[in-house]
Amino acid sequence: MRILSLAGRRLAASIPTLFLILIGVFLLLQFAPGDTVDAMMAQMGGGDAATARELRKFYGLDLSIPMQLGNYLWRLIRLDLGFSSIYGKPVATVILERLPPTILLMTASLSFAFFFGLLLGVIAARGVNKWPDTLISTLGLVFYATPSFWFGLMAIVVFSIYLQWLPAGGFEDIGAAQTGFGRTIDIALHLILPTLTLGLIFLAIYLRIMRASMLEVLNLDFVRTARAKGLDETRVVVKHVLRNALLPMVTLIGLQAGTMLGGSVVVESVFSLPGLGRLAYESVVQRDLNTLLGIVFVSALLVILVNFLVDLLYARLDPRIQAEA
Repeated sequence: MRILSLAGRRLAASIPTLFLILIGVFLLLQFAPGDTVDAMMAQMGGGDAATARELRKFYGLDLSIPMQLGNYLWRLIRLDLGFSSIYGKPVATVILERLPPTILLMTASLSFAFFFGLLLGVIAARGVNKWPDTLISTLGLVFYATPSFWFGLMAIVVFSIYLQWLPAGGFEDIGAAQTGFGRTIDIALHLILPTLTLGLIFLAIYLRIMRASMLEVLNLDFVRTARAKGLDETRVVVKHVLRNALLPMVTLIGLQAGTMLGGSVVVESVFSLPGLGRLAYESVVQRDLNTLLGIVFVSALLVILVNFLVDLLYARLDPRIQAEA
């Protein structure tokens, strides 16, 4: 119950933050040149001023900024994300169509980065100042310093064009009409390269954090006491060291959730994935304010949800948090 109470308070405290983010993004977009009508008129090859005025009146763009903000917040309270002028359908429908690829990409990338970052960090800490530690630390530095778009482009050249092992882009084969297990395998194959591209940078961060955390915990008194009692080294590492060393890694998941969403914009553009990242890019280019605000809203909700789950996991790993709740 204490864990749920703590998580509930954190969740309630995030609601004002969510509205502040949305208000800030709304005001920033108002200062950007042009609007939805300008983008629509450009796509139509131009038009007269009367048509532009009618369109602005139809979409509420002729109102003052405070009035537009008030209307937007009132719609948001009623869970109405508005209508996409570019895609010709409700924003909620557009986002729901694009959400699955982004969720799958983030989940796969985070799982890949966390698992292998944990594994490599433990190996590096157990062989500190030896060749495994040097090799892993060097690879981590290379992964962290290399831009994700370059990884993506090189992966396409090597694995898709030269070796022809994996698809170069897209979410699934168009026109294949696969269902069930066959479609699952097809989607998984299309996500391998984007997952590696997005996950390598986070893998580098996780392995360095895990290595440093392991080295810190290995030198604490309770670890020396466990060894003095004659416990097997593997049991000491797994049962005593690993649980305490995991705490910074779990914290980092919540902190990196928003960063991973931002990174998906580049990765989805490189691999032509129809996800939220690519939709955000298209909305910015076409000045589709409602769709862009809807993406920010859903992205903020995803980050809040991830941090909510992280709080639950953190309290589970560290009993001291339950005592303070």
